[in-house]
Amino acid sequence: MKEKIEELIKEKKIYELKDVLSNMQVIDIADSIKDLEINEIAKIIRILNKDMAADLFSELPLSIETELLSQLTDKEAVFIINEMFADDAADVLDEMPANIVKRILKQCDKDTRSDINKLLNYPDDSAGSVMTVEYAELKSNLTIKQAINTLRKEIDKYETINVCYVVDNQRKLLGHLSLKDILLADPSEIVLDVSHKDTICVKTTTDQEEVGKLFKKYDLTVMPVVDLEDRLVGIITIDDIMDIMEEEATEDIEKMAAISPSDKPYLEISPWQTWKARIPWLLLLMISATFTGQIISSFETSLAVLPILTAYIPMLMDTGGNAGSQASVTIIRGLSLNQINFKDIWKVIWKELRVSMMVGFTLALANFAKLLLIDNMLLKNNAVTLEISLVICLTIFIIVVVAKFIGCTLPIITKKLGFDPTVMASPFITTIVDALGLLVYFQVATNLLNI
Repeated sequence: MKEKIEELIKEKKIYELKDVLSNMQVIDIADSIKDLEINEIAKIIRILNKDMAADLFSELPLSIETELLSQLTDKEAVFIINEMFADDAADVLDEMPANIVKRILKQCDKDTRSDINKLLNYPDDSAGSVMTVEYAELKSNLTIKQAINTLRKEIDKYETINVCYVVDNQRKLLGHLSLKDILLADPSEIVLDVSHKDTICVKTTTDQEEVGKLFKKYDLTVMPVVDLEDRLVGIITIDDIMDIMEEEATEDIEKMAAISPSDKPYLEISPWQTWKARIPWLLLLMISATFTGQIISSFETSLAVLPILTAYIPMLMDTGGNAGSQASVTIIRGLSLNQINFKDIWKVIWKELRVSMMVGFTLALANFAKLLLIDNMLLKNNAVTLEISLVICLTIFIIVVVAKFIGCTLPIITKKLGFDPTVMASPFITTIVDALGLLVYFQVATNLLNI
């Protein structure tokens, strides 16, 4: 379908293109045209009827939406902004130059302008910045019959009516009720009497990641947002939370790989921006890795006596780094899902200690067999003696235990101190374990081999 659309645009068969698009789902059109030139997307927006054009615009990636608004006339842009839900419109305008935002908002209708300005003023990544203000609100003193009439009259204004919220005259949140509750209730009953009073809500300042955790914990599809005085100001829907959790997961993965997070898709980030995101961490890790070189230099005499020790340094460092990374990734995941808290640190240490001893013993045993059977006997490397094998295997055991201890404790302590535990993931832990691993290796070799 994408090729057909491109062909029709190229041949300027506007009426045929309009017929094709009119018979497609909006989400399918968005998937088919998102890779087209921005001027071609603008042409498609213009040939569709206004309502379909506004729906299509909302389904496009944010980067395309912001670029597209600059291609449209003020009249076209204002219509689309007026038709969008306020939270989606705020996301688009937040990415655009201030002068363009001011020009567009000036021409929007009063309610849309007020809603968008309200959302733009909330802190980034807060519940207030991602909520929508198009929600179903019912006064507490209405009867069920009056509530149904209100919903019928204003249904086009709401993003969802699956859950309606009950408020008093000061708009303080008193409870909620589902559409099913309304339909099953007696028409003469009062809304407040039918409503559920155990409404889960968040403040406008609540971090969006915390909101996502509450959605999962309470199995919600929509959540109300209140201000500091408990007045209902908006709702967050499950589709927004899915986008937020994807962003948060991506950010954590990038931090764990020592990359500064970006909210843009990979192919939309320039090489210059990618360089800026990666180089600070690589410079920091490179400088910190110089300690490893200093440790090796300080044991040059030992290495000169038994140069065979040098051959096993990479294997020991990799084993320690991998063991530490396994523990840290598991713990960071547990922290992000609220499965682990600081109070659990001793339980975590005790568990990882037992795991590390079993893992370390298994690796040491396997490596001992490999050194004697393959390195010594099969490859005829006479330098790999029984004593050398014992040094290497004992070092492996100690390194694994130390690495898993560091990997499980650093993220927990980092979070307790108020920092992001993902920054203590693989790169930093590997660097720390490498340095400690070398110290252990040379100390064991010095003591057991008397060098």
